[in-house]
Amino acid sequence: MATKKAIAFSIASLGIVLGIASGNALAQMPHQMNQPKAQFQRIEQPLSNKIIVTVSGLGLIGLELWWFLLSKPKSARATTKGNIQEITVTVDGGYEPSQIVVRLGQKVRLNFDRQDASSCLEEVRFPDFETAQTLPLNQVTSIEFTPQKPGRYEFTCGMNMFRGVVEVL
Repeated sequence: MATKKAIAFSIASLGIVLGIASGNALAQMPHQMNQPKAQFQRIEQPLSNKIIVTVSGLGLIGLELWWFLLSKPKSARATTKGNIQEITVTVDGGYEPSQIVVRLGQKVRLNFDRQDASSCLEEVRFPDFETAQTLPLNQVTSIEFTPQKPGRYEFTCGMNMFRGVVEVL
């Protein structure tokens, strides 16, 4: 206990001695040095820089609006081979196609070809069909089901971030 107090006292004493010796002890500082500097200084920019920044910002806002509101998901119809409707879905930063059209009452086989190493996409879930399947990287994994009612059936990644739809007609 006594050694801790001795060490703390030594460090404090050393700080005081060094402060006084340097001539910059806090008590000896002029009053102006304790005041904060001026808030902001105006830097004038050329008009061309202002125009470029404004046009670039508006362009990025327009791109974002198009991406989230106006871009259409890629849609595809499953092809029929025998008695099975089949389509391959590429899993790479999402699902492509993300909208799949199938016929009612006929068996559906979705072949998921996972090419993205993201942990989010290592599982696909079909809540309406109570199905979840792990998708190994760089392999094709098939999921089969037979839709009994028309409608839109959503499928998602394991984290519910990426989505797709199976539309049954």
